[in-house]
Amino acid sequence: MSMIQEANCIRRFKRVCGDGWDQGWHERNGGNLTYRMTEEDVKVCMPYFTIKGHEWVDMGVKAPELAGAFFVTTGSGKYMRKVALDTSDCIGIVEINETGDAWRIVWGLTNGGRPTSEFPTHFMNHSVRMKATDGANRVIYHAHTPNIITLSTLIEPDARRYSRILWKSMTECIIIFPEGVGVVPWMVPGGAEIAQATSELMQTYEAVVWTQHGLFCSGSDFDETFGLMHTIEKSAGLYLSARAAQGGSEPAYLIADDELRQVCTAFGVSPNDAFLD
Repeated sequence: MSMIQEANCIRRFKRVCGDGWDQGWHERNGGNLTYRMTEEDVKVCMPYFTIKGHEWVDMGVKAPELAGAFFVTTGSGKYMRKVALDTSDCIGIVEINETGDAWRIVWGLTNGGRPTSEFPTHFMNHSVRMKATDGANRVIYHAHTPNIITLSTLIEPDARRYSRILWKSMTECIIIFPEGVGVVPWMVPGGAEIAQATSELMQTYEAVVWTQHGLFCSGSDFDETFGLMHTIEKSAGLYLSARAAQGGSEPAYLIADDELRQVCTAFGVSPNDAFLD
């Protein structure tokens, strides 16, 4: 095993991939993960970089503020369950060029691998979230979360409706994502349309629902991002269970709006008032 795999950022990256698989969010090669490396991460990993044989690949999108950045990324067609077993084949590190519109592999993705097919979407949203958080956001994570996907077969693709269901089903949700969640209606995955729609929503939201597809979450580190996705998915599951227990009817005792406001006051968070009655 190469010593690069013992680097803190690589170990934590692998942990998220394994945890997501254990949750049942990554059937086959579903889902993807990217991480914008810190200067210290790059310093630790750089002795293992190589650019020989790796040409620049145009992304079709551009973000000059990410010029020269390095990203850890899952590979296209790779399985999350194999990341821990065959790390250098399943994930890699890519460098962004000086104009912010192309990548090249500097480590990993052996055997002709490429970054996830969703990399341009991740890249655009890293740019948006970096601006929105003054550089704090570093992780973008997409998974096929079954409860959120199920919920999207029952309700309209409306951010207010989703956010209220999630907030009202579990008390701490409004503390963890007080802005609510964005919602993208069904779109073909991997294309420019869904990338643009998601990046517009991510100017406001840390998490976006992809209807009949899953969740797209962001955060400052791996724990925060995974925890956000886990919380949203769990709340959706609680709502669905309660609804099923009542024969498909709306649960009778969801948290009231006034109670949500009390929680926000107690924990010093500012909710999205447009989503409260």
